[in-house]
Amino acid sequence: MGRVTQRTKVTVVDVSADEPVVRARSDSVTVEEPLELRVGGTPLTVTMRTPGSDIELVHGFLLTEGIIRDADDVSLARYCEGAVVSGESGFDENTYNVIDVTLAPGVAQPAPELARNFFTSSSCGVCGKASIEQLRARTRWPVRDDATRWPAALIAALPDKLRAEQRSFDKTGGLHAAGLFAADGELLAVREDVGRHNAVDKVLGWALLAGRLPAAGSVLMVSGRASFELTQKALMAGVPCLAAVSAPSSLAVETAADAGMTLVGFVRGATLNVYSRGDRVSVG
Repeated sequence: MGRVTQRTKVTVVDVSADEPVVRARSDSVTVEEPLELRVGGTPLTVTMRTPGSDIELVHGFLLTEGIIRDADDVSLARYCEGAVVSGESGFDENTYNVIDVTLAPGVAQPAPELARNFFTSSSCGVCGKASIEQLRARTRWPVRDDATRWPAALIAALPDKLRAEQRSFDKTGGLHAAGLFAADGELLAVREDVGRHNAVDKVLGWALLAGRLPAAGSVLMVSGRASFELTQKALMAGVPCLAAVSAPSSLAVETAADAGMTLVGFVRGATLNVYSRGDRVSVG
């Protein structure tokens, strides 16, 4: 397994004084490596990710793209043998950057046109209305009727709880995080990754493998913005509330409202903005 962080040389320039100060030191940076996902030996997609929780990542990705519905839909997920490079040691080292998934009997193989062309991609050219309609047709666990209510103070406290678990971020400052919280604010799982979508897939993959889907009553807290892609991933896992430290996109708001999901943005300090289903956020 590759490292999450690695050391590199850096030149630090400090211009706070009259005379700039230049010094050299080592610094930790986030590792970013490609992960190729194959299904039945056929390449499906490549994502740039931070190594770690890769099996959860591929399960979450397959779930949120509608390729699988249950953990039992995957018979086997394994790193491909022979994916090696020659390291500095002079010995071949497995890169663990290719995973092949075998689907269970009766589970349909992904259509060839899906390869690197998922409808959640911002470059696919699908309009907002079509995206929402496709998502509505693919969602297995509707969240509209989830009766859970969350105190605003509970949601406001989630970023600090998430931040407290971002151990790799402390070293690099270059990782996104996603955390799944129970209705009472208990942290169920947190994952970090260089890609915000990968962090979410890792968390939702964990929930799938742990038998915790649909994620009724839960809150998915993300360290960045709330995009359509993250909203649709949460909906595919039956998450009724998505909260983000930063802003939502217009399509994320439309999608959440259409699905009956509670969407909260700008969760910072003691304030937060509720963009849809505000009846679930109690302020008294």
